[in-house]
Amino acid sequence: MSDLVPVLRRRRALLSIVYDVVAWVVAYYTVAWLRLDAVDATVPWGGIGLTALATATLYVALASTVRLHQGRAKTGSLDQMLMLGMAVMTAGALVFALNWVGQWIPRSVPAGATLGALVAAAWGRAIWRRMWERDLDLGHGDGVRVIVVGAGEAARELVGSMVRDPTRTWRPVGLLDDDSHKRHLRIRNIPVLGTIDELAEQTSRHEVGTVVIAIPSASAETVDRIRVAALAAGVAVKVLPSTTQLLSHTVGIRDLRDINLSDVLGRNQLDTDIDAIAGYLRGRKVLVTGAGGSIGSELCRQIHRFEPAELMMLDRDESALHAVQLSIHGRALLDSDDVILCDIRDSQAVNAVFASRRPDVVFHAAALKHLPMLEQYPAEAVKTNIVGTRTVLDAADLVDVDRFVNISTDKAANPSSVLGYSKRIAEQVTADRARHASGTYLSVRFGNVLGSRGSVLTSFASQIADGGPVTVTHPEVTRFFMTIEEACQLVIQAAAIGRPGEALVLDMGAPVRILDVAHQLIEQSHLPISIEYTGLREGEKLHEELFGDGEPQDVRPVHPLVSHVPVPPMSDEVTRRLPVQGESAAVRAAMADLCMPGTRSGSGSAFPVAQLSTRK
Repeated sequence: MSDLVPVLRRRRALLSIVYDVVAWVVAYYTVAWLRLDAVDATVPWGGIGLTALATATLYVALASTVRLHQGRAKTGSLDQMLMLGMAVMTAGALVFALNWVGQWIPRSVPAGATLGALVAAAWGRAIWRRMWERDLDLGHGDGVRVIVVGAGEAARELVGSMVRDPTRTWRPVGLLDDDSHKRHLRIRNIPVLGTIDELAEQTSRHEVGTVVIAIPSASAETVDRIRVAALAAGVAVKVLPSTTQLLSHTVGIRDLRDINLSDVLGRNQLDTDIDAIAGYLRGRKVLVTGAGGSIGSELCRQIHRFEPAELMMLDRDESALHAVQLSIHGRALLDSDDVILCDIRDSQAVNAVFASRRPDVVFHAAALKHLPMLEQYPAEAVKTNIVGTRTVLDAADLVDVDRFVNISTDKAANPSSVLGYSKRIAEQVTADRARHASGTYLSVRFGNVLGSRGSVLTSFASQIADGGPVTVTHPEVTRFFMTIEEACQLVIQAAAIGRPGEALVLDMGAPVRILDVAHQLIEQSHLPISIEYTGLREGEKLHEELFGDGEPQDVRPVHPLVSHVPVPPMSDEVTRRLPVQGESAAVRAAMADLCMPGTRSGSGSAFPVAQLSTRK
């Protein structure tokens, strides 16, 4: 029977029409036989047959309007069943109404035949689909035996992709899910074997070689728990990307990859208000500064999906602009006006860009971010992170930008480094501009981004590839982590829910010990790599903070994972006193004095604006 399926599939449209016509005729005669005396010579068998053919013809005509027989929906799918029901019931109702008036045949026959034809047509399609799926399943004897963790929609699509794969790479033998309502569920005849706590037992019983985590919305804690259990059971682990990393809602075997630290450190799922985001981005002119950087480029990719009228990508690095344009459009000729080569330190150039392009929404991601480098060259932090931010704010204000989002960092909370000072001042300058500008000006603050250029993961991976050692500053040093996708999702959400002058801070969960990150990467490499401690560098904290002293930590009026923090404004007149050249110690001291007068430890709170504005 399975060999017959490919032959029948090629003539599917004609066969399905013939089948449905036969179903109508059989249904009419069956109902008439049950309703009437079959040996009664007065039974209008001819009229019943003509009525059956007329109803079938009307049904085929109605079905053609929705392409029911031409493959608009997959055979046996819910969509096809809905179209089938609509066509059958409409045809049956019309014939029933006409027969009610003319009464060529008993009135109960068209009504009963309609229900019978619907059952027969639906049942036939269900059998066809089961034959097709069985044809695939029968050939799925080879491949790696896998257990899929999760029995939701993602698992359903993944299992279907596995059994349809002509290479037969994966052979699903069971599923695990903690939902008690799914304990009797089967997906493509693959049963739910038990809960996640039974992973070791089930992998041993079914001789499984790989566990696949098919829960795109799983938290980092859940992914890590499954990973540890799988490693203890001696099986490999694959994972579907998080929902923020998937390019579409449809998943398949092409999305499977090895588990990485982004899965066990990131995956903070932000419940994004898609409607609000679409409302302020779709059809608007959007400009992103620092568009070639890690954060800026991902911002551009995510914003592009919301169909802005114009997406302007501004950066001073032409190679970085080439890379981001290529990632979005699949081509990078650098000859279109969506890429803008400009330095935010050049006020005349920035003003010219804003005056000619007049953006509605601005995401300011351009910044210097490497802490040790800025400790050595603090004047450069002033020029880019403070003066550059002020320049972009001035240009945005001149053209009445509707929304302005300044990208900040957790190092701005109780700053102790040049990077932290400069970003804290940038937050305060943005807050000051929010008092006077017509639009909404705010900041977004988050921790370390996994996978960005110069991140700890990149450094550790490079050291491991070179044979080690892996260098860690201190055995107890901790940091907050999130993926680039999650960070940019927060930034985009901020412009939709943030109020003027404040900073939005994501609840990033518990900080992660850097030593544990190093151990996990070394464990994944299966290499004998040693770890060396180098000591904290100047300006570095042992533990980062998301909130400064005196800042409220649980003000979450809109989103349960996003805190709103008021930022005391700092006027442009005050920041203009900062030196942009000269001795590094003097520049660093001036920045620390602006943020927290009288202290270099970073333990004080922000100095009152009134006092800042009167300082000599």
